[in-house]
Amino acid sequence: MEQFNQLINNQLKTMEKLLLLQSEIERCQDIEKQLLDMQEESEAVTIQEEIQLKKQELKCIHDMFERQTEEVIRYFQQGQAAVQ
Repeated sequence: MEQFNQLINNQLKTMEKLLLLQSEIERCQDIEKQLLDMQEESEAVTIQEEIQLKKQELKCIHDMFERQTEEVIRYFQQGQAAVQ
C-alpha cells in the first residue's frame, strides 16, 4: 500500500506542476494580448516564444502524468488480481 500511496503522491505533484504551468501560460497569453493591443509587436513576439516553450513543457508534463496514471492503474489491477 505504501508504494501505491507514493505513486499517488507523485501524480499529485505532477498535477500541481500542470496546473501551475497552465496558469503561467494563461498569464503570458494575457500579456501577449495587451502587447498586441498596444501594438508592441516585438515584445509580443518574445512572449509568443515563451508561450510556445511553456506549451512544450506542458506537453512533457502531461505525458508524464499519463504514464503515472497508467502505472497507478497497473499497480491497482495487480493488487486486485492478488486479492482474488
